Amino acid sequence: MEPSSLASCSRKKRKDNSTTQEVVKRLKTGMEGERALNGVHLPHSPRISVLPEYVQQPITLSELMELLHFAALGKAGGIKQPSWCHLHYQRRVTAVNVVVVEGLSQSHFYKHHLTLQHLWTSYTTRVSFTPSSNSPASGIFDSEVTKADSPSVSQTDQESSYPHKVLKWHPVVSKYGTERRGLTAYVLTQEEMIKRHFPVKGIPGFEDFVCTDSDDCVTDSSPLYGLDCEMCLTEKGNELARVSLVDSDGNCVLDELVKPQNHIINYLTRFSGITAAMLRPITTTLREVQAKIRKLLPRDAVLVGHSIENDLKALKLIHPHVIDTSLLYRKEFGQKFKLKVLAETVLKRQIQHEEKLGHNPTEDAVAALELAQYFIKTGPHKVVELHLEELWGGYPALSESIICGPAPTPSNRFADILRKLGRSVSFLGKRSDITLDLSNQQWHNSDKEMLASFRRRKCPFFSVLQFSSISDHLKNSSPCLDHQRVCASLRDMCVVFAGPFPVGFFERDVRRLFRRCGPLQNVKMLNTAVRIHAEIEYKLLEGALLALQTLNGLKVQGQHIKVQRPVYESMLDLDLNLDALKADAVNASQLYAVKLNPNMAEHMHISAKANEHMLGANCSAVIPVKTADCLPQAKVNGSKLDADHPELPVSVTESPAAKQQHTTKSKLTEQMIRQTFGQFGAVERIFLPTKPGKHARYACIKFGSSECVHTALNASEDLWKEKYLICPSLTPPHLRSWVSMTTPVTIIDSEGEAAINNKERTLIHTSSQDQEMERVMRKLDRRLGKLFRSLPEGTLSVVVLQGQTSAHHLPGLCLMEVKQGARDPAHCGD
Repeated sequence: MEPSSLASCSRKKRKDNSTTQEVVKRLKTGMEGERALNGVHLPHSPRISVLPEYVQQPITLSELMELLHFAALGKAGGIKQPSWCHLHYQRRVTAVNVVVVEGLSQSHFYKHHLTLQHLWTSYTTRVSFTPSSNSPASGIFDSEVTKADSPSVSQTDQESSYPHKVLKWHPVVSKYGTERRGLTAYVLTQEEMIKRHFPVKGIPGFEDFVCTDSDDCVTDSSPLYGLDCEMCLTEKGNELARVSLVDSDGNCVLDELVKPQNHIINYLTRFSGITAAMLRPITTTLREVQAKIRKLLPRDAVLVGHSIENDLKALKLIHPHVIDTSLLYRKEFGQKFKLKVLAETVLKRQIQHEEKLGHNPTEDAVAALELAQYFIKTGPHKVVELHLEELWGGYPALSESIICGPAPTPSNRFADILRKLGRSVSFLGKRSDITLDLSNQQWHNSDKEMLASFRRRKCPFFSVLQFSSISDHLKNSSPCLDHQRVCASLRDMCVVFAGPFPVGFFERDVRRLFRRCGPLQNVKMLNTAVRIHAEIEYKLLEGALLALQTLNGLKVQGQHIKVQRPVYESMLDLDLNLDALKADAVNASQLYAVKLNPNMAEHMHISAKANEHMLGANCSAVIPVKTADCLPQAKVNGSKLDADHPELPVSVTESPAAKQQHTTKSKLTEQMIRQTFGQFGAVERIFLPTKPGKHARYACIKFGSSECVHTALNASEDLWKEKYLICPSLTPPHLRSWVSMTTPVTIIDSEGEAAINNKERTLIHTSSQDQEMERVMRKLDRRLGKLFRSLPEGTLSVVVLQGQTSAHHLPGLCLMEVKQGARDPAHCGD
């Protein structure tokens, strides 16, 4: 090649590199800013460490619950440390927040690793998660706490007393319990409304009813509105004649007379107070009143009334959130108190006077409203105690076996124990089958709405948020094709193509050559009409990286081979993805090392040139350079493989003694690694994957800090003298191998071989759905970042990527971190 051409190529390469470095620099700056925001682990601050034998073991929901139980209750509550991890300084955990992301798997996380920047920079503990067909959110609240004697659920002396045992059988207490709760605990469920013949949307008989503009869920701070109606008897039955609506302060916001549509048979004046003279000038119709009520009611309003189903039927109105005072102050066998009796006994107020003609609906609406407010404020147990004699005639007569017999078995449900301890519990997400009091649930139609609601309120002690946007997005695409795209993209990150090889070069020879860099997943020979090539798939990302940089340009039996990546659209940002994986919180303090066989190493000449390439945090330990004849020449640990050196022999006949000596020298042991790499800093953990009867050839070394990794990389030439190849770790430690997340996408061709043709490969790698998925992922990551930043200091944050169990069994991922620093002044609810 002419010198001018070389200079042109060099200038172009420097330009491309500068552009890439700018992108990486921006990525690194954002990552460091995120870490600075979250803070570092301070002395004696809560943190999580996974036990070594469980690092690569997927956890189940029950094992996750071990951590959540211990974090929330601790040793003081009789809970042991989880079997698979250790939560240090549990007493300093101030809250627990769990995020469940539906539809997202571990494969999706690493496919979109570059986009999910918050997740991989903020969470330093990561384990695979075994997906379940059941909802994780439901399983969390329903889980049983395994402890023998819990002070939170054991009976107190008061509970053993005679009055308390008797009151347990009272209809009010048996329905609503003894604890004081928010108003949502007394809002009728849809099932209860259907059972009691309330107007419900979609139920036959209510097709012509009008629905209010109501939210899907209400909260304990939602406004209460009292409602009461008076009816007249027409030839079609009871029809509305008057309606009154009062707000939470008892102020009348609507009091209207209404002209019935049909001929009136009886004005029912004794009860309604309506006369013919009153209705004669009235022109207001039912539709007009319905429109006024719909306009007056806020979207989260809760209607209160006494036997309010009759009022709603008269209004021909459907409202999903109601409290019925006739059911709050309930009697045995379905009997009900009259509103007049309750007002006189509880409110000490006279209503529905006999000397007056008929009832006053505004007065009745206020009475029902105040009865509900009193019940919510006082609590069911106290209400019964205060009015037991007046309303229910004293203690019920119970058999001696009930009074003296053993108390019911206390509940060990996690949600019940937290409630009994006075801990605030909350679930936010789409309407789900969660066995939790409605007062502790908030239903939202979108992730955006849910996040805004959570950030506005005081942080609960234990909260679960269910994100559904990813699941909704995946439902609109082909699950099979999405699975193929994800797996193919991840798999290609471990693939290299090599060749041309000499005639007579077989698969076993390729394996023998390329396994020097790491464990192989698959080797496929590609025999073209002229030359022989091979597709080599590694189990680890590091193996492909070392092969590309150390074997590219190597002379094999008289000819140079070229090692290169596959060229697909999904691989265009591979360099950025690899840089992000190097900087990943779980990889930053880890190093990948391969021990070469001396027979192989002796044919790799290394120059004495100083290694100037290890200074940058994002630089690889192996960097390619160009030779004069334009064939890439490899560098090992930053130094050259001599292209002019005699060709690399693939098969060398050795005596058994020499072979044994080489095997012993290339064998990796923990003692050898600690002795060699301990000089760079504290070695915390060593992963030595081995097969039965085989010795380890490579290792993943975890140091105490990332600085130790940089020190080792700077000493790579010295390590080469001891026959070590090293590079920064890329494969997260919780994965046995990178390709374990994938299933090769195969299609059987006419000759019976597994292959992916160009058309199908193009379909997998160029689908426009990938761009849409990136957008959805970026939005999800931003929302999770906002959520994390809003959590109080000391909060255990757990993000569960649920995985998939349908057409393709895709493992999920569990990310954990205890938030450090005191950025947010918010505090947790007790």
